[in-house]
Amino acid sequence: MEKLKDILRRIDGKGYKAYKDIQGTYPDKNFTLHIDYVQPDPFANPSRIRIEISRLQIKYKDEWYQTAARKTAFEDFLTREIANTISSLDTRRTGSGKSGILYIDRPGQEVLPRTAVKVTETKIEICLSLGLPAQGRRIMGRQAAQLFCEDLPQVIKEAVFQINQVELNRHLELSDQQETIRNYITQRKYICFIANESILPRESGISNLPLKGPQVIPFISPKSLEIEITIPHRKPIKGMAIPQGVTLIVGGGYNGKSTLLKAIERGVYNHIPGDGREYVITNPSAYKIRAEDGRRVEKVNISPFISNLPFGKDTTQFSTDDASGSTSQAANIIEALEVESKVLLIDEDTSATNFMIRDARMQELVGKDKEPITPFIDKVRQLYQDYQVSTVLVIGGSGDYFDVADRVLMMNEYQPIDVTTRARKIITQFSNPRHKEGGDDFGELSQRVLLSNSFNASRGRSEGRSESRKEKVDSKGLHTIIYGRSTINLTSVEQLVDSSQTRAIANMIKYIANELVDGKTELNELLNQVYQLVERKGLAAISPYYGKHPGDMALPRKQELAAAINRLRTIRVK
Repeated sequence: MEKLKDILRRIDGKGYKAYKDIQGTYPDKNFTLHIDYVQPDPFANPSRIRIEISRLQIKYKDEWYQTAARKTAFEDFLTREIANTISSLDTRRTGSGKSGILYIDRPGQEVLPRTAVKVTETKIEICLSLGLPAQGRRIMGRQAAQLFCEDLPQVIKEAVFQINQVELNRHLELSDQQETIRNYITQRKYICFIANESILPRESGISNLPLKGPQVIPFISPKSLEIEITIPHRKPIKGMAIPQGVTLIVGGGYNGKSTLLKAIERGVYNHIPGDGREYVITNPSAYKIRAEDGRRVEKVNISPFISNLPFGKDTTQFSTDDASGSTSQAANIIEALEVESKVLLIDEDTSATNFMIRDARMQELVGKDKEPITPFIDKVRQLYQDYQVSTVLVIGGSGDYFDVADRVLMMNEYQPIDVTTRARKIITQFSNPRHKEGGDDFGELSQRVLLSNSFNASRGRSEGRSESRKEKVDSKGLHTIIYGRSTINLTSVEQLVDSSQTRAIANMIKYIANELVDGKTELNELLNQVYQLVERKGLAAISPYYGKHPGDMALPRKQELAAAINRLRTIRVK
């Protein structure tokens, strides 16, 4: 570190590009500093640095990281501690652009595998971003020395060397409990579990924090669906378990139907202590389905839902640059099944009406020979019987779905009531004249093969030049990926929760394009190969900067990665 101080004194007051001289490795008493990337000017993305702490310098217990779930929880805890310590310090110095910024990829309410902190048997590695101080474009060497040699060691000392073991154990024990519940519901063929006393409502539509105050109503399971699970570190936990099959969530407006479904959606991830949804655990492959007008669809077999289109258009390999609500929702379902989703989550508020139901009167007026759409009501039961794919459906406008449901839950003032028996009684009291459409089985599911010409990350040719411009693969916030000249819109991919997941998806697509696509391997298998790589080498393996600071990434699910690829307008398949 004395060597780093000497360099900063020497370049103090020089032009900003002289900061390149500090790139390299600097051993210190308690840790080793790696300066992997130096920003070209104070307004560019901050410089990337790594802190490496040997296990000889800090003692941490094997039990903190020996299972995959505990390792993720331990790394997540350290990341949060570092982020909180940075926030408590006055590390922001005066200067231009991003001068003085010290940053780590701060997690939200979910616990996700990240590249921010990596724990191994021999060391802890911490990835940070740092804005090198400048006045205009002149180096502020003394301020940089303070940042590197005073602020940074203080953050590491407080957050890592003085770790709060009581809070860490709380974090790890919750992880143990969540994994126990996940294993339990998988073995007993439940699709989700929601513990009694869970707090499901959020502060607002744009906040992921729990709603607080006297108006908050804790969740309590109906007795008919209540189970008890023995979990470690505490007494057994009780709550509602939804079995596999077809489940309806009904009720009046503003009574909590969509709130319950949203909690089930997010239950594919573990949550931190105090979130309110710590014990909301969902099948990890569950996927939210919705209509998505205008999206591109490439050779998807939507024939289970849509066939006999005008002019003989083929629906076994259906393509369009501008899908309607019904065709997009059909494609979203088939694409989810292609990547092995075993639970579909659907809210009628975000669905195409003509895709969900065709009542008896409309059947009478518009005969099946004139209607290419087979509504979801006639396929949801077959989907479970033929492929063991369950559905949780929020429905408030059609009692016709009673006929195909295994159970019906009614939300009343944010409390669930099992009204299955009452719904079945209504079925016998009120005959339904609508007739079933779409045949006796769901239909064939097809796998697709990505072609090698699907991906072009080039920005095109520069004006007046013959050579192609530099490749561009980047993410913008939570819902946008830039891939070459194409923009991938992920606004309707509702289970993305962190912009670092989106950043990882962009890198994963580039890795697939450069390393895996061969024109022979099915899409699902390509995705499996990516996740096998991540399991072996960590998420950093898909970064173009592997071995250095890999960039801020969090692990997305296979479902969201597939969704992004399917929305890339240049993909070609067979």
